[in-house]
Amino acid sequence: MKPFTALLGAAAGTHAADQLALATLPLTATLILGAGPDVLGLLVAAQSAAWLLVSLPAGAWVDRLPRRQLLIAALGLGLLASAIAVVAAATGAASLLGAAAFAGASGTVVYVLTSVSLLPSLVPSTDLPRANARLELARAIVSLAAPFVAGLLAQHLSPTWGYALAALGAALALACVLALPRVPAPSGTVRPSFLVAIRTGACFVLRHELLRGISLCAIFWNFAFFALLAIWAPLALGPLGLDPASMGLAQSAYGAGLILGALVAPIASRRLPPLATLIFGPAVSVVAAGLFLAAPAHGGTTTGFALAAAGYFLVGFGPMLWLICQTTVRQLVTPLSLMGRVNATVQTAIYGVRPLGALAGGLVAAQAGLQSALVLIAIAFALSALAIVLSPLARLRTMPAPACAA
Repeated sequence: MKPFTALLGAAAGTHAADQLALATLPLTATLILGAGPDVLGLLVAAQSAAWLLVSLPAGAWVDRLPRRQLLIAALGLGLLASAIAVVAAATGAASLLGAAAFAGASGTVVYVLTSVSLLPSLVPSTDLPRANARLELARAIVSLAAPFVAGLLAQHLSPTWGYALAALGAALALACVLALPRVPAPSGTVRPSFLVAIRTGACFVLRHELLRGISLCAIFWNFAFFALLAIWAPLALGPLGLDPASMGLAQSAYGAGLILGALVAPIASRRLPPLATLIFGPAVSVVAAGLFLAAPAHGGTTTGFALAAAGYFLVGFGPMLWLICQTTVRQLVTPLSLMGRVNATVQTAIYGVRPLGALAGGLVAAQAGLQSALVLIAIAFALSALAIVLSPLARLRTMPAPACAA
């Protein structure tokens, strides 16, 4: 098996396991444990906390340890988490289910950081846009399918079958990782302390003008998107006049946008300068915000539904193109010895702002109304576009040369 094929198979299996566990958690908590909204909120928080608490140390591990072994350890943790979740469901232990959720998500964090950092060692730099697009396409497809599969299993068998299927995905990913060549960790003449190593990665991001622009754009965009998710249900069921089925159908346009964006990204990378894609992703999100702002005026009509669905499609399609392009830029400008820590710094900033966006969206909607929350979302999307336009990314006519290895 070719190295990239093995990594692609591992990505599909890992993301399938992660998304199945994500979709199965609330079903298990509600249908088997009888958990209320307060307990469910704590369980979801435990699952998402891994991205905040584990990313920075994981980035340092990626730059210190052999990456194939890290992938194996991450997938092994995913398998263990699935087994713990089944035991938690059988014994009715909500705290144990929360521990399983945190452990499984931690394995995913380590896997994602390791695989993104490993990719430049497996493919030529000219093939990075296409390789990143294929990896993101696999993630988009399983993200779209997992909630539906988990729901079917919960309805016809038991919610815990979702964890069994997640374990199968992790096992298949592990088989693919075992086919990867042994790639040693980047070596350095001096190995700093753990905290100094983490700080070095963060300083590199802050000082590099391209990485700084990428990070600012991602922070504002994720703030806006999670504010949108926080108000989507009251917006859809209220002013838009949608029933739950139509609400879900409109939101599923986001997944369709992700998949199309991943399919188009390799073509865009060949025919367009990077600046075009990097500007288009955030800019089209501003257009989507305008559609969401206009939709309530057509509540209860097909037009209102179409505007909301189009908005979700655009925030899937454009940002997916942007994500693949900026990931390639990030991989090219970062020395291999810093790859894990740089990716971890960006990831921590992104996941750190997500709960703030959700909180801000909900508070503004509660205090000033849904339309005011939509204005906040539009402003944040506009700031994400401005972060690109005002940075050197807006003048990037060709991909940067690969950074030196050290």
